[in-house]
Amino acid sequence: MDFRSSRAAMNQHRSDAFGDKPTAAGGHSRSNARDSMFLSAKFCHDGLSEAQVVRIRNLSAGGLMAEYPERLAVGTPVSVEIRGIGKVTGSVAWCTDERVGVAFDRQVDPKLARKPVGKGAKSPVYTKAILPRR
Repeated sequence: MDFRSSRAAMNQHRSDAFGDKPTAAGGHSRSNARDSMFLSAKFCHDGLSEAQVVRIRNLSAGGLMAEYPERLAVGTPVSVEIRGIGKVTGSVAWCTDERVGVAFDRQVDPKLARKPVGKGAKSPVYTKAILPRR
């Protein structure tokens, strides 16, 4: 079995709540492009008294994957506050050791999470490198 056929065989048995669609070749393709990143966000579900900080590993218009130490049941309602996007509600699509997948209730623009936070036109003096004069 070559690489393509073995990959297609693996993908046939994969289910995905992020818009995974079957292709003519028997594999799957996501309808939403994912942005790989390393971004902090506030994560909350019914079992928490206050939001916990999680690391988002990838983000798309329909969901995200984050590092989360606890096991959560599929379907658990959650909310995630993401810088540049705001608070988004959704539900757990899958959960494995140390990772959780969340399917959003509404589409978001993942590019907003990558926009710079500050409004400054130039870097402050204290962040610039000190270079000797020639």
